[in-house]
Amino acid sequence: MSDPFFHPVSALELPRFAGVPTFMRLPLVQHGNARFDDVQVGLIGVPWDSGTTNRPGPRHGPRQLRDASTLIRAQHSISGMRPFETVNCADLGDVGPNPTDIMDSMERITGFYDQTLAAGIMPLTAGGDHLTSLPVLRSLAKVHGPMGMVHFDSHTDLNDTYFGGTKFTHGTPFRRAVEEGLLDPKRIVQIGIRGTMAGTEDRDFAEANGIRMILIEEFHARGVEDVMAEAREIAGTGKTYVSYDIDFIDPTFAPGTGTPEVGGPNSYQAIQVCRELAGLNVVGADMVEVSPPFDTSGGTAFLGVSVMFEILCVMAGQLGG
Repeated sequence: MSDPFFHPVSALELPRFAGVPTFMRLPLVQHGNARFDDVQVGLIGVPWDSGTTNRPGPRHGPRQLRDASTLIRAQHSISGMRPFETVNCADLGDVGPNPTDIMDSMERITGFYDQTLAAGIMPLTAGGDHLTSLPVLRSLAKVHGPMGMVHFDSHTDLNDTYFGGTKFTHGTPFRRAVEEGLLDPKRIVQIGIRGTMAGTEDRDFAEANGIRMILIEEFHARGVEDVMAEAREIAGTGKTYVSYDIDFIDPTFAPGTGTPEVGGPNSYQAIQVCRELAGLNVVGADMVEVSPPFDTSGGTAFLGVSVMFEILCVMAGQLGG
């Protein structure tokens, strides 16, 4: 059982629309807080989108995700998991990026996660654009070595360069992660890939390095359970990272993102794939590319935090038994 200090504020004590919003109404426990070392799962905001190449906005994602997350309740409706009573969860606040310097921001992000991991905290990240994953993986790899990855996305993010040589954008993080030895390419599975293409260099890189891509046509033909059974087999029993781009989901259900692609999963499938992560050796996860300027209803953000809750339940089951 978790320490009651780490339980969320109850809506029966304070209405959901009142108070300062934190992730899922959890206590804010930042670096230096006396209770920091007691946290087991830390929810972290990375308000940064300097890797975006077209429509910006994910820098505002963590704030909107926090606000939407006040609607999350204590118990999973199917499994019965009560994650906040199973493990000590807290909002660790935001990494403060440098919006004018990509390299400095990545160093800041890695440094923040180094402190988090040194305290034994498993991170669940809210981005930010998808370049966010790279500095997080740099920190995790120091502790866990090369990891496997289950990656939900409509894009591979395996491109090499943009605009004549830029190597760090939201379309390149996992190519860099493989090159830097942060990820084991033979334990990577990418699910939901689709959309028009500028070329085939990303897919060529995947094929050459043993990365398994499951295109959206195969996903729909086989169904969630069959696809996710293969994903678990590929990731195996080793340390595994979960990266979830909101544009994995069809824009009918999640329009609030910078690079939408039609033909994706619906909102039920979006959470169903997370439930099928149970049994993996997850060491961290992220939800990225929620862009409030394109989310006029707030529905994308609520779907995003619903996905985060599903992943949190997997983490809690893994840590708390």
